[in-house]
Amino acid sequence: METTCDRTVCHWRMDNPSLHPCLSQMIALGTEVGKLKRVPRLIVWKSIGSQGQQSPLINLNDINFVLFPDWTQPEEFLERDLQQVVRMSATHLASRYITLLIDTSTIAQADAELFLSGVTMHLLMAEDFQVTEGAEIVLTGKLSCSEWQALLPHIQARLVLECENQLAISHAHAESIPAYDLASLSQKDARFFLQELGDGLFQQGKWQAARECYEKILAVGLGDAELYWRLSECLRYLRLTDAAISFLTQGIELYPKEGKLHFSLIMNLHAMGRIQEARNRAKIASELFPSNYRFKILKYLLLPIIYDNQAEMAGYRQEFIRGLQALIQETSLETYENQKNALVGIGSLTNFYLPYQAQNDRELQSQYGELVHKIMAANYPQWVVLVSIPPLRANDKIRIGYVSAYLHAYSGTLWLTGWLRYCDRTRFEIYCYYTGNTPDAVTQQFQNYSDVFYHSPGNLENVCEQIIRDQLHILVFPEIGMDPQIRQMGSLRLVPVQCVAWGHPVTTGLPTIDYFLSSELMEPEKAQDHYSERLIRLPNIGVAYPKPYIPPRVKSRSDFQLREDAVIYLCCQAPFKYLPQYDWILAEIARRVPQAQFLFLRGDLLKPRLNRAFAKVGLRSEEYCVFRAIPERLDYLMINLLSDVYLDTFCWSGGNTTLEAIACCLPIVTCPGEFMRGRHSYSFLKMLGVTQTIAENEVDYVEIAVRLGVDSAWRREIGERMAQRLDYLYEDRLCVAGLEAFYQQIIP
Repeated sequence: METTCDRTVCHWRMDNPSLHPCLSQMIALGTEVGKLKRVPRLIVWKSIGSQGQQSPLINLNDINFVLFPDWTQPEEFLERDLQQVVRMSATHLASRYITLLIDTSTIAQADAELFLSGVTMHLLMAEDFQVTEGAEIVLTGKLSCSEWQALLPHIQARLVLECENQLAISHAHAESIPAYDLASLSQKDARFFLQELGDGLFQQGKWQAARECYEKILAVGLGDAELYWRLSECLRYLRLTDAAISFLTQGIELYPKEGKLHFSLIMNLHAMGRIQEARNRAKIASELFPSNYRFKILKYLLLPIIYDNQAEMAGYRQEFIRGLQALIQETSLETYENQKNALVGIGSLTNFYLPYQAQNDRELQSQYGELVHKIMAANYPQWVVLVSIPPLRANDKIRIGYVSAYLHAYSGTLWLTGWLRYCDRTRFEIYCYYTGNTPDAVTQQFQNYSDVFYHSPGNLENVCEQIIRDQLHILVFPEIGMDPQIRQMGSLRLVPVQCVAWGHPVTTGLPTIDYFLSSELMEPEKAQDHYSERLIRLPNIGVAYPKPYIPPRVKSRSDFQLREDAVIYLCCQAPFKYLPQYDWILAEIARRVPQAQFLFLRGDLLKPRLNRAFAKVGLRSEEYCVFRAIPERLDYLMINLLSDVYLDTFCWSGGNTTLEAIACCLPIVTCPGEFMRGRHSYSFLKMLGVTQTIAENEVDYVEIAVRLGVDSAWRREIGERMAQRLDYLYEDRLCVAGLEAFYQQIIP
């Protein structure tokens, strides 16, 4: 017996008889309990809730049943009922997740415990009673009405017995929960509870636990198409993509007409870099589902995440150009059904990977943007007409709206908090519309900095209607290009003036976006040629980026399996930012810095290319390149603090990652590209006033990276100079003043 401050708890298991005296006597008679792996545990509450004790909810499981035995009935009938209950709970397929709550309001706890001990031992002695997972039994004691009220929402079912305590059922208001007889809770009904449990865990993002539930259902042959999809999603989040692909393939064999499985299979193949398989599957799905616009888009516009070489990249670009023309020609919006199919399709995908080919994408983006606009106009004709600017009366404020699916801790929108924080509240009123559904502390900042904040996840029409009701003067999209629904909204005319910022730093091509809010330090001289929108160059880097909090260094390289004697070059960008024509640079650095170790944090898709690049100079990439999963934020910052040099990517520079590396005083090697998206790090270092590590070309990039690797004194000097000038870069209010001057200029 274990006594804690607020309840008495007795745990016992039949494979450990010393925990209960009755069991010791049974074992002495020769009962063979060694066959059992695990059996029900018994937990007894002496009293709960009534006098300030802990809530009984802490003892509940994922599946909770309650029963109300009539303890006054003849002992043989009571024993029969409880034997059936204990047998069912211990042998049920979902027994691991089950808790049985037994009402003991009319019997002493010790008597109930002893009776249940006898019932269970009878099962052991009289039957070949073997279980692998044990349910938990909870004796409730006397609960008040309010305590039952707290419990009932967490109880899935009431088990109906032949003789029940009707007064106790009424007292607990247990008539309101589903009631089942024991026969209906046999193994064949395990799926009902496992499905409910698994779906609940799935919704909470508990992927491993949900996976276990779904696999149990499949083990007894009870799966359906939805279960195969959910299981594949669990495996995807657990980074077991090969297993996810396997289950999706099995699911498609069983349910070939389930489009959801085809779509997930294509996207998982794509994520694994198996581009040809993904494209072949897209063609098959397009033939199976000719009216499904998603598969039509995938058939024509699917691009690789990374490219094997420049020729392959050029080939895929030509295929995209031809595919886009075919998609436009085959898009029919003449019928209501066609309009809705196209709406769903365009709301499921973006052409995210196109700009990672390092080309001027204005023309292709404009063609794609016109297509999206055409589809949205067919579905929402009332939302594509020009909108008049609401008049400004004396003392009125200009109403500015910001809408995004990423108003949380996300690199593409984190900078936006500075615009809101330093806003002149005497002249502007801020409205924020959050369409995502992962709120966090940064979401709270957006809410705090807003005059009006809406959270409407995944409901495009509701958000559009609210924006129109709010009669904004200006609507700003922090990004267009990552979230399909935001692109859909951007293709409508909801507000007189609509702008996009550089959360996704490429032109939208949408005819409904008037201005692109960029940075004077990032944009090259003839940058307007890159945009369908009118380019606005805000002062400095264009954003008031909040100065990151950098914790003290509390971990060592050994915590991340990194060599203590290595010169660590941090390569923390996503794989699609690494273009094949620059692979030789890492190999050349390694050839000249023998202690070099290149640390990648975003998966290992680049391994085959790096193997070839290093082999060309007689090196083995495995001796220089290490790949680690993206760690938690604290670990990510530790890695920045433990690294020696940050290697920026060509053509698409680091943004948030560079700003955080600078806060860690990690020397940055960068080379500005032709387009703004390749000049982020360049602009940060220019504003910081530490420009010695900005390269003029590829050869210069290698020279700077090598010198930083072998000259530790120079490396320290660069880091110290960065530390002295951090305040020049972060929390820049001049760009906010420039932004607000622009707002006032266009809303007279």
